[in-house]
Amino acid sequence: MSQYIVTLDAGTTSERAIIFDHSGEIRGACQQEFKQYFPQTGWVEHDPMEIWITQKKVFNDVLDTYNISNTDIVAIGITNQRETSIIWDKRSGKPIYNAIVWQDRRTADSCEHYKRLGLESMIQEKTGLLIDAYFSATKIKWILDNVEGARELANQGHLAFGTVDSWLVWNMTNGAVHVTDVSNASRTMLFNIKHLNWDLELLTLFDIPISLLPEVKSSSEIYGYTHPEHFGSSIKIAGIAGDQQAALFGQMCIAPGMAKNTYGTGCFVVMNTGNQIIRSENKLLSTIAWKIGTQVNYALEGSIFIGGAIVQWLRDNLKIIDKASNIEKLAQTEINSGGVSFVPGFVGLGAPHWDSYGTGILVGLTRGTTQGHIARAALEAIALQTMDVLVTMEKDAQLKTTELRVDGGASANNLLMQIQADFADVKIIRPKIIETTAQGAAFLAGLAVGFWKDLDEIKAIWKSDSTFDPQANTSILTTKKNWNKAISRSKNWHQE
Repeated sequence: MSQYIVTLDAGTTSERAIIFDHSGEIRGACQQEFKQYFPQTGWVEHDPMEIWITQKKVFNDVLDTYNISNTDIVAIGITNQRETSIIWDKRSGKPIYNAIVWQDRRTADSCEHYKRLGLESMIQEKTGLLIDAYFSATKIKWILDNVEGARELANQGHLAFGTVDSWLVWNMTNGAVHVTDVSNASRTMLFNIKHLNWDLELLTLFDIPISLLPEVKSSSEIYGYTHPEHFGSSIKIAGIAGDQQAALFGQMCIAPGMAKNTYGTGCFVVMNTGNQIIRSENKLLSTIAWKIGTQVNYALEGSIFIGGAIVQWLRDNLKIIDKASNIEKLAQTEINSGGVSFVPGFVGLGAPHWDSYGTGILVGLTRGTTQGHIARAALEAIALQTMDVLVTMEKDAQLKTTELRVDGGASANNLLMQIQADFADVKIIRPKIIETTAQGAAFLAGLAVGFWKDLDEIKAIWKSDSTFDPQANTSILTTKKNWNKAISRSKNWHQE
């Protein structure tokens, strides 16, 4: 009898396959990193074929490693890096260009053009999004305009666009299914989140043929079946959600006002707003959290482009730590950051600033500055960016956040979690299973096939592991003041 759900977690730097049992516990996981391409300053690309081959490999590896039969897998859930844009030829199944990653800033000038045309309020009203290079629309247009013959092929109906979830489903089904879910569609800057359809006015504006786009489905239903040649049998593909929405679901933030932060490559603060679209007055995003059956849940989101990536940068570029987990020990060698502020604006600034021309800066350095000060300033930067988003979110939603549920790799860092509680003045709750992104996708897939009968059964699975209560700290006010000054100096750095 089938007894497991497998989540394919298609991240920004790695592909993972994670096996969940009926109690929501992880029974096995395999992960493999893939190559990042940086062709020009501000450009970030992936090889779509490598994404698919790597994801296929880790799925088969996790079954082999943990001696689980493919016939024991009742369904597959998918969660993915969002906004990353892939266009492929429907006839060959081959991409016509590399995937343009969500971090990529090549279309920043194009976005400024649309802003100058006065289109921001219209686009925000339809999509809940701000005009930014982060989202898929201008990436799609760039590929069609810059890859030889692409626009002609698109107009002939030969090309397909997808975020990574669509690309994986297409390949798993050998081209039989071209779909996405509402959560991923809502990140393209082409989807009307009120009417739940591709918006023809926006498609015309960005000159994108509707034939390019996937069919939009709910987040929990059977989309199709894997072709046996890939995983040895035909397995239901039954749940899809963008990574941050999947994490919100995995954290069981299913009531309005509940919020989570995922500490991954970036940080993503998301608050459930129920069946209401809350239009942000403070540069946050209104987005679709998920759709189950006919019920649509919306959310407010603040996207922080560089979160855990700041630790990778200290490891790989400055080489002051050998592995990411050493950041906590190094930061603990100092009681504070010694006046150092670190704004990780490596790819511009996300919420609530939305400055494509911002830069990374490290300020407040003296002869007495140590590696420990810099390490602590890096952790503070993650917490301060999150704090900025939470404060903004509370203004928009007109309520005070009393708890923040956390997940992602960096949430295992106890020092960071305490700094977060202190700076944001909010209780931090870390669940027993911090792989809530993958778990959320598993929950959605499991609901679709009856593996779990309803939300109440899933709510009983979620368990808290640790809590961090805010503590008084005399240096917090000074740190916040220095942070605000540093942010102001990083803005518009690259603008001509």
